[in-house]
Amino acid sequence: MSETTPLPAPEITLILPTFNERKNLVEMINRIAFALSGVAWEVVVVDDNSPDGTSALAKDLAQHDTRIRCIRRVNRRGLAGACIEGFLSSSAPIVGVMDADLQHDESILPRMLSLLQSGQADLVVGSRHVNGGSATEGFSVLRAGMSQLATWLARRVFRPDVADMMSGFFMMKRAPLEAIAPTLNPSGFKILADILASSPRSLRVAEIPYVFRPRLAGESKLDGKVALDFVGLLLNKITRGIIPARFIFFAIVGGTGLLVHLATLLLALDGFDITFGTAETAATLVAMSTNFFVNNMVTYRQARLKGWAILPGLLLFYVVCSVGAVTNIGAAMWVFGELHNWWLAALVGVAIASVWNYTLSSLFVWRQTS
Repeated sequence: MSETTPLPAPEITLILPTFNERKNLVEMINRIAFALSGVAWEVVVVDDNSPDGTSALAKDLAQHDTRIRCIRRVNRRGLAGACIEGFLSSSAPIVGVMDADLQHDESILPRMLSLLQSGQADLVVGSRHVNGGSATEGFSVLRAGMSQLATWLARRVFRPDVADMMSGFFMMKRAPLEAIAPTLNPSGFKILADILASSPRSLRVAEIPYVFRPRLAGESKLDGKVALDFVGLLLNKITRGIIPARFIFFAIVGGTGLLVHLATLLLALDGFDITFGTAETAATLVAMSTNFFVNNMVTYRQARLKGWAILPGLLLFYVVCSVGAVTNIGAAMWVFGELHNWWLAALVGVAIASVWNYTLSSLFVWRQTS
């Protein structure tokens, strides 16, 4: 039996998190291959079950090039989670991430890799916000505004010496990333900010400027829900991870539900000749309903109920929150009886029920484990 010469182990693994990037994928990999000529590289396409067949194309490419791998994720979404899974699948000493939409400049990959291999940095960021970098062509006015606001918030919260914390284009040594991986938020969008905030030691960061290109095909994934993800990440890190990001969303939705609750309660008390207990029960039911639909669209959007599944989901939400609702009503009535303050009574009731509702909703309605 003849022995085959083993292929060299990759020096770097590049993670391409994808969703509906079939039109860009071949060109993206060709550009990476050209930029990293002479380097032992591999690309891991982590696809969130794209309906356009991105994962099928990636697997077909892998049949002809062993430097390409594909991880197809089902029933879960999110750029950060895709990056984490890709990183942890690598055995290369250096890992990186870049978008598959051709907006990142692959020509700076060799410089990024050189800084890490020479020991000059632990993390190298492709930066749009240092001298020589630009994002004016690749961003719409809305996306530019969201990115600038997110950068401003992140620098106020984390205060890192990094100009482009929102960059989705970076490389780092795998060893420190492996160490902090369990603390990273898989439902977030800005994985670099999370890495910088989660590292127990200061990372030596280098930034290389590049010009952010216009997207050639497909659509941007940056939207209002992504902005909410980032707010959740900031609050999660401020509390040192004690409060899960998903609970923060649940609480924010609960805050909007509180406004609905108070408005309904005030309308019932002023507009109808009914007792406080009846009005509080009606307000609780209305708030539960609005909370379900907002949570379905925002907090649990990766496991969002659709079509006919919404009705049984709503009914189950009523059931699992029933104990919380009884506690809510009982506590609110006790406070009202003692203090005769309707808004404070409602506030206390909602606060007591929140943790219970979140826990059971995660376990049974949207079947989440964290």
